[in-house]
Amino acid sequence: MLQRLHHAAIICSDYAVSKRFYVETLGLAVIAEHFRAARQSWKLDLALPDGTQIELFSFPLAPPRPSYPEARGLRHLAFRVADVVSAKAALEAQGVPVEAIRIDEHTGQRYTFFADPDGLPLELVESGVPSAM
Repeated sequence: MLQRLHHAAIICSDYAVSKRFYVETLGLAVIAEHFRAARQSWKLDLALPDGTQIELFSFPLAPPRPSYPEARGLRHLAFRVADVVSAKAALEAQGVPVEAIRIDEHTGQRYTFFADPDGLPLELVESGVPSAM
């Protein structure tokens, strides 16, 4: 029945900062951008190379998302990368703090975490064969 993930929706606190992060820092392509005056809300449709999309929303007075301690609901978004070491270095070169690289005990894949401007946890997962580190 389900084929693949189509999109994930993110509500941000500062639209300009988050737009810059997702477009310039992470390199997502802009599909469409709309200001919805009745809601005083921006909606930015972004695409990853495989067609998966992220919808970035701004809403006035949206409450912060609890992350620590972890709350129920979506835990994080994970992005596949060819090389987690080089992806980590590229983010750090742009001033994005990235956690140490870990190896998943069940899959053997390398992965790491970083956060968007609102603290939303984002993960990088290395594609390909498991790697010894």
